[in-house]
Amino acid sequence: MNRAAFLLWTFLCFCASAVGENGVLKGEDDGFELSDDKDLQGLIKYNMRKSLDLEQEGCYLQTGKKACLEECNFNATAKTFLIIHGWTMSGMLEGWMHKLVSAVMQREDDANVVVVDWIPLAQQLYPDAVNHTQAVGQDVAGMLNWLQDELQLPLENVHLIGYSLGAHVAGYAGTFVDGTIGRITGLDPAGPMFEGVEEQKRLSPDDADFVDVLHTYTRESLGVSIGIQQPIGDIDIYPNGGDVQPGCGLTDVLAVAGNFMEVMKCEHERAVHLFVDSLLDKKHMSFAFQCTGPDRFKKGVCLSCRKNRCNNIGYNAKKMRKRRNSKMYLKTRANTPFGGYHYQMKMHVFDRKQSSNTDPTFYVKLYGASSDTGNIFIVHDDPIGMNFTNTFLVFTEEDIGDLLKIRLTWEGENESLSSVWKHIKSSFWSWKAKSDKPVLEVRRLRVKAGETQKKFTFCAQDPSKTEISPGESITFVKCRDGWEVKPRKRLAM
Repeated sequence: MNRAAFLLWTFLCFCASAVGENGVLKGEDDGFELSDDKDLQGLIKYNMRKSLDLEQEGCYLQTGKKACLEECNFNATAKTFLIIHGWTMSGMLEGWMHKLVSAVMQREDDANVVVVDWIPLAQQLYPDAVNHTQAVGQDVAGMLNWLQDELQLPLENVHLIGYSLGAHVAGYAGTFVDGTIGRITGLDPAGPMFEGVEEQKRLSPDDADFVDVLHTYTRESLGVSIGIQQPIGDIDIYPNGGDVQPGCGLTDVLAVAGNFMEVMKCEHERAVHLFVDSLLDKKHMSFAFQCTGPDRFKKGVCLSCRKNRCNNIGYNAKKMRKRRNSKMYLKTRANTPFGGYHYQMKMHVFDRKQSSNTDPTFYVKLYGASSDTGNIFIVHDDPIGMNFTNTFLVFTEEDIGDLLKIRLTWEGENESLSSVWKHIKSSFWSWKAKSDKPVLEVRRLRVKAGETQKKFTFCAQDPSKTEISPGESITFVKCRDGWEVKPRKRLAM
């Protein structure tokens, strides 16, 4: 294990034993004192970017110094972005910051883009860095208050973007500023020492007019999660369930980086890259769908856009007037552009012959007006219900255009690699003589496209062939008496 991995391991052990899920920030009751202005002087810098060439220094805003406003050509009538980094071991701004700054400047070319650099306070033992977040947030609020006094800066045009610990710094800024900030985006806000604490000690919906959060690393290790698990915004989006991110698997990352640290960084930092993607890719805006949890979403039952149940993710997210803490989910690709396409598929599976004890594995191939997919494995954690309507989520990485037909194939325990372990377990406890091949019947498929909200019914292309044995397939086309429901008025793509 290299030094960086060892340090992270030590940090996680510390959080698990000394902090845990009930850990809180130090406050007045246990002796933590906020730093005053003199203590912070020179430790927090506001670097206003003037060029896409990030090698150039840019210029610096300093609270109370009017000359820097003219020098930096600060435009109070334009949008203002403050980008806030998190805890660091490197002592320098990481590569993601350059990508995010560049993407914001390309999308909003007349905006004020300011990097909040608090590295001297962030490059400390994690608990110490955590205990500086409130003071840094107060300093950011002081800068915004000064800009309001000097330039009548409209806070509704201010957007704070905070990554990891930086998300909670943004929350404190929203708490202490005079007025209400327009928007705060939390990019995988830090979990240790923030999970389960009261709202005033972390990012929360009250910190801005609109608070949106992307959660990409909520998997626990030693009792703590790198990213916060609980919903803490007006909308909380969990790409891929907020768990394992495509392309961030151990073998995927080690093959490229050869560094254990990069595996954790990949998932934690994915929130940033999803946000960057949302700034640059206007052709396909990724959608997330409201659901009570990741398990139900994986079953394909949460692809509705009615009553604001779906929203764009990242920069394109829209404020919705509804109850707080709407948990939303989507699947993504492993690489940019990350957006894909979601389909809900319903099929009634009839048990026709020797099928009651089988555990079928289904595959579909989708044929579209633009292109076709390969065979897609239908993920289902629960057993397939026989003589029952089953609902699945099917995800495609490419836009295949209007869906024209579907080919359905199934495999039994002996044919499917994914069923081998189930077969071994069942065979260990009971043995029975080889029986005839099971037969299933599927007469039609009902499909809903999440991105367009269109619904179709597909019938077997050959009405006389609706029964299939393992390894065989049925092709379904739109039913002659099939129906299409056009989407209701909804968010613009």
